[in-house]
Amino acid sequence: MKNRMGTIWTTVAALSLVFFTACTPAVIEVGSYAEDRARIEDLQARYMFALDYRDLDTYASTFTEDGILDIVGMKWQGREEIKKAIQRPQEAAPEGEEAPAEDQKALYPATGRHNITNIVLKIDGDRATGRAYWFHYGNDNSEREAVLNSYGHYEDEMVKVDGQWLFSKRIIYNEQVAEWIGPSENPCW
Repeated sequence: MKNRMGTIWTTVAALSLVFFTACTPAVIEVGSYAEDRARIEDLQARYMFALDYRDLDTYASTFTEDGILDIVGMKWQGREEIKKAIQRPQEAAPEGEEAPAEDQKALYPATGRHNITNIVLKIDGDRATGRAYWFHYGNDNSEREAVLNSYGHYEDEMVKVDGQWLFSKRIIYNEQVAEWIGPSENPCW
C-alpha cells in the first residue's frame, strides 16, 4: 500500500510539474523580434496619426535627428526640414465668398485618414528595413462621403535609438501621381 501511495504521489507531482511548466507563460526576451516588430508597428501608427491630425512635432519626432523623408526624389533631411516640408499654409476662404443661405447647411471641414497594411520587416539588431502598403480615405466632396483617393507603398530604414525605433529614411511612393509611382518589380526582398 505504501508503495502504491508513493507511486501515486510521485505521479501527481510529476504531472503537476508538467502542467505548471506548460502553462507558465514564456519569458519574452527583451529585444526579441516580436517586441521590436510591435514597437515598429507602433512607430508607423504614430506617424499616421500625427500626419492626419497635422501634429508636426510628433510627425517629425518619428524620424531620427538626421532622418530623411523622400517622396520619390524630393528629399528633406532632419526634423526641422521634414516639418517644413509637410506644413501647409492655412487656406483662407476666398474674398467675397458668400455665406451659405440660411436654409442651406454649411459643410463641416473635410478630413482624411491614412492607413497602413501588409507590413514586411527585416530586423537585424538595432537596424530594420520595412515595406508596407498605405492608402488614404478622404471626404473632400460635397456629400462628405468617404472615398479611397490615394494609395502607394513605403520603403523604410529604421534604427533603434535609446530603445525607441525611429525612421532614418522613409521613401513614399504614390500611385496617384505619375512622377511618384513605385517601381514595377516587387519591392520586397
